[in-house]
Amino acid sequence: MSDDLKANVSWLPGERVDGSPAENVSAAGSSPAPGAEPEPELLVNPWDIVLCTSGTLISCENAVVVLIIFHNPSLRAPMFLLIGSLALADLLAGLGLIVNFVFAYLLQSEATKLVTIGLIVASFSASVGSLLAITVDRYLSLYYALTYNSERTVTFTYVMLVLLWGASICIGLLPVMGWNCLRDESTCSVIRPLTKNNAAVLSVSFLLMFALMLQLYIQICKIVMRHAHQIALQHHFLATSHYVTTRKGVSTLAIILGTFAACWMPFTLYSLIADYTYPSIYTYATLLPATYNSIINPVIYAFRNQEIQKALWLICCGCAPSNLSQRARSPSDV
Repeated sequence: MSDDLKANVSWLPGERVDGSPAENVSAAGSSPAPGAEPEPELLVNPWDIVLCTSGTLISCENAVVVLIIFHNPSLRAPMFLLIGSLALADLLAGLGLIVNFVFAYLLQSEATKLVTIGLIVASFSASVGSLLAITVDRYLSLYYALTYNSERTVTFTYVMLVLLWGASICIGLLPVMGWNCLRDESTCSVIRPLTKNNAAVLSVSFLLMFALMLQLYIQICKIVMRHAHQIALQHHFLATSHYVTTRKGVSTLAIILGTFAACWMPFTLYSLIADYTYPSIYTYATLLPATYNSIINPVIYAFRNQEIQKALWLICCGCAPSNLSQRARSPSDV
């Protein structure tokens, strides 16, 4: 049964169920035995439906975040710009999954393959880059606490956004510009039409970015614990409270980094060791958790923020609950 469940999506290896090789078509075209009913063909791969559903959820969830930040002039601080960048990248990734599903079953051509894979690669690259930018912003907000709220920080944020989106767009354009395996199937990676070298570069880049994020979060934990210790020395009666706060902050950072690694690490490592000859079911099984990261991101980085919560309440109900704090949260609280 596993042999019948081929990958139907155009950017995964394998042929369409209705586009199998000539020898299989000729065999299938032979007259069946008398009285035998032909087995029904699997017109749509269930894995493709799951990916499309995931893309729909990603798009709807992140569209809410983008609209909230776009329509609220008060949400223009650097941390909200970065959260908006993350939500926009995930929104485009979700749309890419939906468009790819539609094109794979309704409009098949080399051009659509290249455009959709370019959109997906660019958007997911921008998503991971935005996560790194948020980590850098958190680190700067603690390391340069006295000068963080300055014009220089805003300028630096815009520079980061321009660089990460410029790099992501360039990466997404590579398949369109000829770095693809449409002419030589033997060079295909687990995601067609990306070449094995292209997938390896993306995977190594992800591992380097993950290592940098890990190092920055370790430094953030050290700074937070040092600050808590200094405050506890000055106010002995608050030592327990600061210990609890520090432990909660470290646990939050561990959850953020652990979730990111759990979602992306399986597909990253699989892309390094596998190629187009591997069963496509392994690609689906490792790619699907990576899409879940775009579902989790708004919950971790946006909906936990009290300013965004207040804006969401105002949009939905016209009022904000009184229990929402009026204090603007720092980037380290996001």
